[in-house]
Amino acid sequence: MRIGELAARAGTTARALRYYEARGLITARRDGSGHRTYGEDDLRLLRQIRLLKDFGFELEETRPFVECLRAGNPTGDCCPASIEAYRSKLAELDACIEQLWEVRESIRERLARAESAAAGGAAGGTAGVEGAGRGRSEGR
Repeated sequence: MRIGELAARAGTTARALRYYEARGLITARRDGSGHRTYGEDDLRLLRQIRLLKDFGFELEETRPFVECLRAGNPTGDCCPASIEAYRSKLAELDACIEQLWEVRESIRERLARAESAAAGGAAGGTAGVEGAGRGRSEGR
């Protein structure tokens, strides 16, 4: 299939395919007229890349999955490097979640103080604010 058909079937653009090719993630063959041609294996690679990008992986982070598929594996996530990439992404997401949780708690504490002050209890406590004293594991 030609680049336009592959792009349409993969849900991307011809420009993105040329970029992926330049980065070594896909490889085009050339027909007698010099046009890029691709096969179903290229579509599988692109679908893997698009899925991972939807999950938040950077383009370069998809490489282990692409290489796993190129090695003939039925899925791109059954190789050790792919499993490690998943672990790395989970650790990154966990760190983001932790940071967001800390920001959430700071905002909740500030809200409690502001509501208390607005109600005339300028002592700055959190009494009377629903959930203000809950621990980190509660309310998630």
